[in-house]
Amino acid sequence: MQFKKAKFVTSAPSLDVCPDPHFPEICFAGRSNVGKSTLINALVDHQGLARTSNVPGKTRVMNYYLVDDRTFLVDLPGFGYAQVSKEERERWGRDIRDYLLQRPTLKLVIHLVDIRHEPSDLDEQFFYWLGANRLPFIVVLTKGDKISYNKRQQSKARLKRILDEMNIEVPIVISSAKEGTGVGEVKKLISEFAQFESQ
Repeated sequence: MQFKKAKFVTSAPSLDVCPDPHFPEICFAGRSNVGKSTLINALVDHQGLARTSNVPGKTRVMNYYLVDDRTFLVDLPGFGYAQVSKEERERWGRDIRDYLLQRPTLKLVIHLVDIRHEPSDLDEQFFYWLGANRLPFIVVLTKGDKISYNKRQQSKARLKRILDEMNIEVPIVISSAKEGTGVGEVKKLISEFAQFESQ
């Protein structure tokens, strides 16, 4: 994949209104305000494509972006912070679960975790759930520019221990959209899972 052409296609509140499943899909999951939209913008070098916000829980639908006319990047609603009712959060959870388990064109889940903090209970539950359901995923530690090199390595090692205890072995990428760190590695993994050569 070249990651040279990207456009917003649609917002889908639930699985039944997602686009027809013609293209491979790579989805981005994680806590609210972890940097999903920022990473998507960095991958396609288009800072205004995916809307970023300082207000946690702003994304309440699955936002679809078509890259190179052949792969969808899907920004899922964040979990954890959203200032909405319990019923609304539960509905999001069901909709996301349905998408992850039933979407035939889903090729990879990219789970984002803020490198400055230990993975939350929700993060750990999601790791385990993805592993138990045999869904292919990678973990991207975001905001790497916010801490020192040594702290980054400590955070990565801590995450690896957590995953090892769950008997899960997946790629872990340290990223910084600001510095460009890890963006090329994430592109390569997306291309591999979408079954396209990285160019």
